[in-house]
Amino acid sequence: MADQVRLTERGEPRLSKRRRFLAAPDPLPRPVAKPGARVHDALMLSQRTRYTIRALLHLADRNGAGPVQLGEIAQAQNIPPKFLTVMLSQMIREGLVASRRGREGGYWLARPPAEISYGMIVRLTRGSLGLLPCASRFAHKTCENCITEDKCRLHRVMLMVRDETARILDGLSLADEVPAEVLSAAGG
Repeated sequence: MADQVRLTERGEPRLSKRRRFLAAPDPLPRPVAKPGARVHDALMLSQRTRYTIRALLHLADRNGAGPVQLGEIAQAQNIPPKFLTVMLSQMIREGLVASRRGREGGYWLARPPAEISYGMIVRLTRGSLGLLPCASRFAHKTCENCITEDKCRLHRVMLMVRDETARILDGLSLADEVPAEVLSAAGG
């Protein structure tokens, strides 16, 4: 009797809610993420990291011209001033930025732009270049609910991604121009 299928009043096979959902035609392909929903932050640079890079690039462009006032950086880079103050304070503690108070004060790079890599900034603001905790070189943590790392193919792929990302970001400094072919390949 287990092989018998129950029928609806119309004579159609009765399906569970899940089977009805899966069997229903989908008029439009569903996006992976809902419009306006946040994308998984671990795969993208945080707003803090993007703001920090833009602020340091602004200082690199004015390197050697004296202190740059916070208001100028905030306005030119469209960064909230209070947030910019916190970020620049962190960069001062890390030795990348110096500052002076007062009317003639402001911020400037404490090191030459060629000595500050994008990878360094990302690590200082994000903590790691790894997309998964198990792929982090300096903040390694075994993933929860995973198989052992020696058997996990995803782990090995993420190590390759981390190493290639590190090669690119550590190879570019604030003094480097981004090659034009990279911009045209990215659609920019």
